[in-house]
Amino acid sequence: MTQSGSAFSRDRVVIIGGGVAGLATALCLAPMPVTLLVHAPLGTEASTPWAQGGIAAALGEDDAPALHAADTLAAGAGLTDHAVAMRVANEAPRCIEDLVALGLPFDRDVAGKLMLGLEAAHSRRRIVHAGGDGTGRAVMDTLIRAARVAPTIDLQECVRATDLVVENGVVIGVKAVRGETPLFLPARAVVLATGGIGALYTYTTNPLGAIGSGLALAARVGAVLRDIEFVQFHPTAIALGKDPMPLASEALRGEGAILVNEQGERFMANIPGAELAARDIVARAVWREIERGGQVFLDSRRALGAKIIAQFPSVTALCRQAGLDPVVRPIPVRPAAHYHMGGVAVDGDGRSSVAGLWACGEVAATGLHGANRLASNSLLEALAFARYIAADISSVAAGRPARPVALNCDTVLTPSEVARDCAQFAEIRALMTQSVGVVRDAAALRDAIIRLEQLALQDKPVFGSQRQNRSADAALIGMMIAIAAHDRHESRGAHCRIDYPAAFPDPAGATRITLAEARVRAVAIGNRQTIAQGA
Repeated sequence: MTQSGSAFSRDRVVIIGGGVAGLATALCLAPMPVTLLVHAPLGTEASTPWAQGGIAAALGEDDAPALHAADTLAAGAGLTDHAVAMRVANEAPRCIEDLVALGLPFDRDVAGKLMLGLEAAHSRRRIVHAGGDGTGRAVMDTLIRAARVAPTIDLQECVRATDLVVENGVVIGVKAVRGETPLFLPARAVVLATGGIGALYTYTTNPLGAIGSGLALAARVGAVLRDIEFVQFHPTAIALGKDPMPLASEALRGEGAILVNEQGERFMANIPGAELAARDIVARAVWREIERGGQVFLDSRRALGAKIIAQFPSVTALCRQAGLDPVVRPIPVRPAAHYHMGGVAVDGDGRSSVAGLWACGEVAATGLHGANRLASNSLLEALAFARYIAADISSVAAGRPARPVALNCDTVLTPSEVARDCAQFAEIRALMTQSVGVVRDAAALRDAIIRLEQLALQDKPVFGSQRQNRSADAALIGMMIAIAAHDRHESRGAHCRIDYPAAFPDPAGATRITLAEARVRAVAIGNRQTIAQGA
């Protein structure tokens, strides 16, 4: 067992994840000592650098936090927590000020004022950007620079968290591996900031490491997960053969780009909001065009022409790398898993249902996003809750005694196990795309649950250990998402059931589920399927 050095002091806070949520929380915790665990070199596999949208904040003369909160509530389709929406909207200007103080070069007009963009379902121009469509990268670079020079932050790169350690109902530390070396990191508090679940799907805009590993860590220690059936599919991922798929920012549609099919028909024209309708509406419209055997294109030629080069340099570069010039040709697009509204259920301070465990960013379900996230609220949520979590953890008593923890020294899969893991991961992605995707129904969800349970639990000696079996985590979280989707008998926000097309007159409320409950439901659903087939 490895447990030594100041980085592993029990008085430290351990943060798992190095995107905007993890970095912002670590910086907000100063002067408290922090150990930040990142499973790859910092900045290489987080979703934050890929964010082409910006950060929503009511900064315009015609805007106000109450209007921002109202748009957030409308997008959330009845499941957004009003108090959370209002609190985060009020926090947004201060979050922007913090980033400016760190040196983030936001885009400004000739007078030096922040430029404010428009995105879908926003009633005002309130999206701040940096480097046009490179906001995520700019935010990430700024936070990384600050974290690397912060004396209170110990960066542990290429370290993978494998399990949370619980004693008397309280999380007291983290098991991890560096290469083949197992580690135990005692902690006064643990913060999950591990990102989302997009890579559970064949078509995704997320890094391929985004398989819900933080959800799995939390679920195994009994944490409640909330609203995990709500997966947002971005309607305009660039369909040029890459995995993961690059993104054609929603801001393109905000500047007038339109969606057309292969006949050049603008199929969104008669839908309320047209291309700037809520993401779930646009995604389903694009999906319908593709399902009937067609293709969909994002056409910015008339709205932007050559201006796309300066306004959207990332999109332009991505297209040109694939041999397509968006100045003269429309961009092929399709829906792709983009953001998870659900996650570890947390309160207003970011606390999970398990003592000693907090969650921030996409891995958390704060109540802000409801059934469908409003564009450019994700970076904002992470920045705001980083503040709340840091303030809360500062009140937690330090000095829990560290105890010896048994570690599994066999941390690496054999070549045959790696091959099987890769094959099973590909199967899981295809199954989630087909059965738990943009449009769902009971029969497909039941089949998915049965198969995912088999994949999650077939290797019991490996599952939940420190061995690097990603398909077990992926199958576990996929199963829980499918169960939540199976049990919500309505269509709401990003959750669309063709067998339950209507929404309940009154929202059914948040879905809450634990791993123990999910296993009971999986068995029941499997038994019901067996009985039906026997009949």
